[in-house]
Amino acid sequence: MRVPFLDLTAQYRALQSEIRGALDRVLERGRFILGPEVEAFEAEFAAYLGVPYAVGVASGTDGLTLALQALGIGPGDEVITVSHTAVATVTGIERAGARPVLVDIDPATWTIDPEAVRVAITDRTRAVVVVHLYGNPADLDTIQAICQSHGLYLVEDACQAHGARYRHRRVGTIGHVGVFSFYPTKNLGGYGDGGMVVTADPTVAERLRRLREYGWRQRFVSEEVGTNSRLDEIQAACLRVKLPHLDEWNERRRSLASLYREALRDTPVRFQGVLPEAEPVYHLFVIQAPDRDGLQAFLTEHGIGTMVHYPQAVHQQPAYRRLGGSALPVTERIVREVLSLPLYPELSETAVEYVADRVRAFYRK
Repeated sequence: MRVPFLDLTAQYRALQSEIRGALDRVLERGRFILGPEVEAFEAEFAAYLGVPYAVGVASGTDGLTLALQALGIGPGDEVITVSHTAVATVTGIERAGARPVLVDIDPATWTIDPEAVRVAITDRTRAVVVVHLYGNPADLDTIQAICQSHGLYLVEDACQAHGARYRHRRVGTIGHVGVFSFYPTKNLGGYGDGGMVVTADPTVAERLRRLREYGWRQRFVSEEVGTNSRLDEIQAACLRVKLPHLDEWNERRRSLASLYREALRDTPVRFQGVLPEAEPVYHLFVIQAPDRDGLQAFLTEHGIGTMVHYPQAVHQQPAYRRLGGSALPVTERIVREVLSLPLYPELSETAVEYVADRVRAFYRK
């Protein structure tokens, strides 16, 4: 049996006629940048999340940069975040001109450690970027309280967490701003790059709209220095087709994750902890595995695709060692042991059972 890590064509086949209809609609209209499809998708995504404003941008990375800029964060400011994340989180902070301050993660949830945040705050700190890693909500109660007591902005990197909830609220709507990516592999993914920034603050939303298009409020008149970061009409049209299916897909991911957990509970692997207040969406199903590299090689031999998210923490990568700071022992241990198993809505229970069987076989050797 062969089990790919991910099969994006399966989702396309299920929605093929609707996707082609959406593409035809855009092509026949002849409007490709910031048109009616983007406006409609912004409204629909905002309504789905339960937030007043959503601003489409070119990528999740751009979204993080523009979110910070819209909050007035830039050179001379520090932004606290984790090192166990996609490097895009740190890229977004640096592109805003701020300095990333990398802190350790909680050993159970693998998301940002609130106590590490508290210790890292200085008089230059302006914001905390919380990453809902693998679709698992971080401890927003504690982080929000810390931010409020120190006058800091809370930015949610929800690029892997479309539809996840914390205390029954969708993540991305709890901080000052939330950022989403529509990269093709995401729970809500397009057919290219795309992103969204959401907020309840009308002033921030208005500034985001200016910043994403050259600082324009009026066409060809730049009121401030902006950039070119616009969500394409084609991507928005396709995402509009997919959005009504998101909750169903997320429920399927939770069901398959539960099957994995049950099938692997008597093995040495450990799972990402979930807070009682949280409802994850399992963008990835990641295990903490003894002899991770040996297990990955064994699964490959048996036709099972896996990946490591992420093989190096940000502070360990050549381009970011310059950030310095103290060692991050939990992060450094986790990156040596994490392994992502196949998980997507179209995956069969039989495939999950086969993967779990092979994991059990490896540890019985």
